[in-house]
Amino acid sequence: MAWIKTVEEQEATGDLREFYAGIKRRAGFIPNILKVYSLRPDVLRAMQPLYETLMFGPSGLNRAQREMIALLVSKLNNCHY
Repeated sequence: MAWIKTVEEQEATGDLREFYAGIKRRAGFIPNILKVYSLRPDVLRAMQPLYETLMFGPSGLNRAQREMIALLVSKLNNCHY
């Protein structure tokens, strides 16, 4: 399994800390997929609208179908969630 350095919530400062706080308010936790970008908060902020569009924007797939696809892809990639 790959090891990627990330900034944990308690270590975050500045813009990253604010970003984490917003995600935690909405989701209740900071997903690891977002922590992967934590060393580059500018990239994280740029990537977030794409994620939200894919998961919550207009689509022929409903929310449950999108989550099922994400779950299957995660499983195929040996991801823990």
